[in-house]
Amino acid sequence: IRNVTLDLHRNEITALIGPSGCGKSTFIRCLNRMNDLIPAARVEGKIVYHGEDLYASDIDPVQVRKRIGMVFQKPNPFPKSIYDNVAYGPRVNKMKGNLDDIVEEALVGAALWDEVKGKLKSSGLALSGGQQQRLCIARTIAVKPEVILMDEPCSALDPIATAKIEDLMGELAERYTIVIVTHNMQQAARVSDRTAFFTAEVDEQGVRHGKLVEFDLTSTIFSKPSDKRTEDYITGRFG
Repeated sequence: IRNVTLDLHRNEITALIGPSGCGKSTFIRCLNRMNDLIPAARVEGKIVYHGEDLYASDIDPVQVRKRIGMVFQKPNPFPKSIYDNVAYGPRVNKMKGNLDDIVEEALVGAALWDEVKGKLKSSGLALSGGQQQRLCIARTIAVKPEVILMDEPCSALDPIATAKIEDLMGELAERYTIVIVTHNMQQAARVSDRTAFFTAEVDEQGVRHGKLVEFDLTSTIFSKPSDKRTEDYITGRFG
C-alpha cells in the first residue's frame, strides 16, 4: 500500500472496504506492527498513536500489541479450556487483580458469559464458530486494550452469529476504538461510523499496490461518495 493518510477516531468503528488484494489487511496489520513478523515486510512513514510514532526505534512491538489487540478472520482459540483461553494474556502480562474476575469481566464484555459460565473448564474448541469468535474477542479484551482490530471477523460465520458479533461491536465501541476490515458492504453500512475505500493499482513497473481512494463518514460514503470508483464498487459495478 502507498500514500495512505487517515485519522482513526476514538470510540468509533472505522470500516475498511475494497476489492480483494487492495491492501486492507496489510494496512490493519500496520496498526499493531503485525507485519513486523513477515520477514520481507518493509514499512516507511509514521503511525502516530497518542503522539508517539509506533515505529520509532524505542517502541516495544509487544506493548503495541497489548494496547492494540486483534481478532482474526477465522476463529482461532487456543487448544485450552475456555477459562485458560481468556486468562492467557493476563497471565503472560502479569496483570494485577483476581484472575477469575478478569476472565468473567472479559466474557461478559464479549457477550459470552451466560452461555459458558457453567463450563469454563471445557475446551474452547468445543464451542460453535460464532462462540469461538466471541471467545477470541474476550481473549483480546482481557488484557485491557484501547483499540481492537478486526480482520473480517464474520466471514466464516453464519448470519445469526454474524448479527451477534455486529451487535457486540456496537457495545464494544463505547469502550474501545474499533477498526474492521470487511467485504460485506451492508455490514460496513450497518456498524461503522466512518468508512475507508481502498482499491488496487498497477504502476509503470507493473507493481501492484493498494491505494486509499476515499475516507469519510459512512453515511457520506454510501450515499454521496466523492469518487466515482467508490460509487462503482458500492453499487457492484466492479470488485
